[in-house]
Amino acid sequence: MSKIKVHDREFVKSISREEIATEVKRVAERINKDYAGKRPLLLGVLNGCFMFVSDLMKNLEIECEISFVKFSSYQGSETTGKVNQVIGLSESIEGRDVIILEDIVDTGLTMHKMLETLAESKPASLAVASLFLKPARLRVPIEVKYSAFEIADRFILGYGLDYDGLGRNLPDVYEVVEQ
Repeated sequence: MSKIKVHDREFVKSISREEIATEVKRVAERINKDYAGKRPLLLGVLNGCFMFVSDLMKNLEIECEISFVKFSSYQGSETTGKVNQVIGLSESIEGRDVIILEDIVDTGLTMHKMLETLAESKPASLAVASLFLKPARLRVPIEVKYSAFEIADRFILGYGLDYDGLGRNLPDVYEVVEQ
């Protein structure tokens, strides 16, 4: 499908599943190199990261653990600007190398809050890996150490990202058609 309709909006395919697989493998190779001999805790940010985390884990060769948290700042296709922690971290990260796995870093507000919160637990290191990064939208400075794609300021869905709950299951990424 090159064009789809979700709710009231039309979307066109912008990134294929093959391109995603190539870039996720590239990110995994960098993590494998940077964390060789270590055992990082991968911290997936739900809901959107689940496909990215699954494919990334299949390409990691290092010993690692995985856990999930849930933060939210979106309503529909727009960020609310307010970050709410929904589900917290249950294990200790003190002295651990932690890699946060995010589907998309948009304004950076959610990630900024998450980094602040996690830093209070005194991890050995904190790094961010994001499938998508929108540099033009950043409102706070965030270092994304591992990014698969830098994209323009367009709303996207698919490969874990949704529009009001729909579209997460799409294996390709679609960009909204502006009206």
